[in-house]
Amino acid sequence: MTSRNETPGGFRGGRRDRLIRERDHDPYQTGAKLPDPTACPDCGAMFRAGRWMWGAPPVDAHREHCPACRRIQDDYPAGVLNLSGNFPQEHRNEILGLARNIEVREKKEHALKRIMAISDEEGAIVITTTDAGLARNIGDAIHAAYEGDLGYEYTDGGNLLRVQWKR
Repeated sequence: MTSRNETPGGFRGGRRDRLIRERDHDPYQTGAKLPDPTACPDCGAMFRAGRWMWGAPPVDAHREHCPACRRIQDDYPAGVLNLSGNFPQEHRNEILGLARNIEVREKKEHALKRIMAISDEEGAIVITTTDAGLARNIGDAIHAAYEGDLGYEYTDGGNLLRVQWKR
């Protein structure tokens, strides 16, 4: 007999959206190990101990653009959140405030998680992000706060997560 949170195959847990995986390698992740420390000349993030983080880099730090700044320069998002229906337009300020709060919380610990742009396209609000997980987290927060219909889809290449929310 299986519990409510366990399937016959033995999977435990409730959030199935965590099973979404990239199928291909992210072209914006550095292939070679960067010198420690490396500083991004645009945003000031620092690569140290194998990850990008916030902090004051030493003056003699190696300089290289971080993956988030490169994505922003190339206008190549990792996540696209599409908010459609009348509700997002009517509650635009509250929804975007929630999205920005999620970004602030995520960016504090993960320097590469940023909102790239917020635009209006064909009656929908579109939020692009430098990280697929950030798009998913914003979508989850909006869904938790306002309900509606939420869906996730990786594109064929696996390097872009599309999150759709409608109400």
